Amino acid sequence: MRYFLLVFSVLIFSCNPQKNKIQAENIIDQTIIYSGSNRVSNSDISFVFRDKFYTAVRAKGNFTLTRSFDDIKDVLTNNGFTRFVNGSKVDLSQEDIKKYTGAVNSVHYFSVLPHGLHDEAVHKKLLANTTIKGEDYFKIQITFDEDGGGEDHQDVFIYWVGKEDYLIDYFAYSYEVNGGGIRFRAIKNENYIGGIRFVDYYNYKPKNNTITLQNIDKAFVDDELEMVSEIVLEKVNVKPFY
Repeated sequence: MRYFLLVFSVLIFSCNPQKNKIQAENIIDQTIIYSGSNRVSNSDISFVFRDKFYTAVRAKGNFTLTRSFDDIKDVLTNNGFTRFVNGSKVDLSQEDIKKYTGAVNSVHYFSVLPHGLHDEAVHKKLLANTTIKGEDYFKIQITFDEDGGGEDHQDVFIYWVGKEDYLIDYFAYSYEVNGGGIRFRAIKNENYIGGIRFVDYYNYKPKNNTITLQNIDKAFVDDELEMVSEIVLEKVNVKPFY
């Protein structure tokens, strides 16, 4: 009888998308608070990633994201993208604007996760809980509206949120640009700077094309992924706006 009640309750939960949505949103809300990502919206952040210097100023819904290397400075704001070479603005094709916008935005987006996961264009779905290396995790899928979801709105993300600390130790995503693929990131190191959690990751891809986004955590445990890079932020500095 106890087994029947358990199965029945799971079926009721799985058939109640509104309850699923609320619970997933509550988990992400806690993740944002525990990681200090609620501070990102009013801050001046800078860091170095792969020999390029990045800055992000966010305040009152406005943002200015930059990337600087050699004699080039890329600037992305609410109003669009601009490239400067030796301090002078240069004309770009729409194709180049799209490419450079994506390159700048993606680094800044990943640098401050889970900031941004409460945006209106974000949809959250609680998947079955899982265990990785003896730790229990909530497993949450993220999808995006086309309107407000950015150039890569078709990407799908999964986040593994610790049940004990409400922090993200792993995440994965599928993407369609450059031929598409799947990536899985596992925590390498964490640092709290200015009250915000910054995480370095090991970056993996599947060893074969039978591995799906939904089962990539099992593939990680079963050593069916290969590491392709490390995601490391250097010289991180945070100036909060109060």
